[in-house]
Amino acid sequence: MKIQETVRKPMMEAKYLNVDNTDRYRPIIRLFYLQYEKLKYWLYQEEVYAELKEDPYFQDYTPEQCQQDLAALTAWGNLSTIQDTKKVSTIEEFKNKKFRYQLSEVCVEIERMMIRVENLFIESSSLEPTLLERICMNLRRIPEIARESQDNIYIWWNDLNNDFIRLNQNYQDYMRELNSVKAEEMMKTKEFLVFKDHLIEYLRNFVRSLQMNVSSIEQCLKEMDRGQLEGILTEVVQYELAIPRIDTEITEEMITDKINGRWDSLEEWFVGVDGRESEALKVFDTTNEIIRKITRYASRISERSNGGANRREEYRKLAVMFSKCRDIYEAHRLAASVFGIEKPLHLKGIPGRQTESINSGVFEEEPYVVTVTPRIRTYREKAMRSGIVDRSREKEEMRLAAIRRMEEERKLLKGYIRDGRLSFAGLPEIEPHVRDVFLSWLSKALENKELRGKTEDGQIYHLEQENPGETCILKSPDGNLEMPAYTIVFEEML
Repeated sequence: MKIQETVRKPMMEAKYLNVDNTDRYRPIIRLFYLQYEKLKYWLYQEEVYAELKEDPYFQDYTPEQCQQDLAALTAWGNLSTIQDTKKVSTIEEFKNKKFRYQLSEVCVEIERMMIRVENLFIESSSLEPTLLERICMNLRRIPEIARESQDNIYIWWNDLNNDFIRLNQNYQDYMRELNSVKAEEMMKTKEFLVFKDHLIEYLRNFVRSLQMNVSSIEQCLKEMDRGQLEGILTEVVQYELAIPRIDTEITEEMITDKINGRWDSLEEWFVGVDGRESEALKVFDTTNEIIRKITRYASRISERSNGGANRREEYRKLAVMFSKCRDIYEAHRLAASVFGIEKPLHLKGIPGRQTESINSGVFEEEPYVVTVTPRIRTYREKAMRSGIVDRSREKEEMRLAAIRRMEEERKLLKGYIRDGRLSFAGLPEIEPHVRDVFLSWLSKALENKELRGKTEDGQIYHLEQENPGETCILKSPDGNLEMPAYTIVFEEML
């Protein structure tokens, strides 16, 4: 986006909308605008003053105030003036400068916008399926339009853009109304059920029109001749350049950028670009979501209404049953059956049920005994006295088994030691538990500053590494380990 100087400048013509005397300026501008719509472009100060005095709000309004207001509006660019010299007969009358006033073009557009803003909540937006049909018809006419004159091309272009703008704006306004807080609150009331079906049918007609026309429009946009399209857009640019404009500098680059941007927006709305989802599909999903939301609200209202009616009948039947009770005790029993027991007895601590059936009663279960203990701090349960069992035989068997296991491991480990040296580089494939013993010896020595350690049976050893940086592969059935080529040297073999 290129920020031009006109965008950075303050807009003095809109100043009358929010100043101290806005209550006088806005009626004056509105009076000029209404006369402008009647093709009466010029007004005298006396005419303005006479029109304002007819309203009770301006009973204390003076001609001097009117002259000051007109001068302020003229200074801000809202009014343009011209001195009326036709009926001047004396020099004194010429000096008094009797002016005629006219709305400026900018102020006309501002006032049109203000009327639109004032009627924003009065004019209701709508969904017009015919706009989609007209857009589709105009796009199909591109091969025919490419051979038409420049005037007809520009008329076709304006019709296409106006339909697209109306479709987009009306849809956004209508969806904004349906998603507003006021609409949400209204959908929760019973009155919403009256026109719910009509609203859903209205939205479904729009969805059907989307389904029928969007695919045709998308096909037209994808299959059209790009050469014809560029020629048409060029003719539109040339036509707009040929329009005479006063006090406005319009370049060909600005018009081309505007025309191409409008066409890109049209394609993005119906086709999508760069793999993104088209706006038409989003419109389709949003409309369907609105229909689902309306249906959900209507269903909840119906359920709430029906549920209330059903409960009223149930309460009435219960009231009749209570009125037929013979005494208060029978009424208590009925209340216990209907609302539950007032003070129920909770049974807990029943472990290991024999059945998981929910129909099994309490009296059908096996009895469970609960030992009640005193609730005092000094209470201690009596210890169960028992004699000392002689387990010396089992201990001796466990000791002998441990000795045999250690002896077997010692013989196995000594089988890998040659001349008091255990070289990791020269080891064959070993079992995982043997590997763990060797690595534990290595870890103990590495943790010592002198690289010395002691095995479980008291053998002292130290580490050596002939070639620092050399590595070896320690193989085992569960995997291979790459490690430095250390050698464990035992100082004294037991």
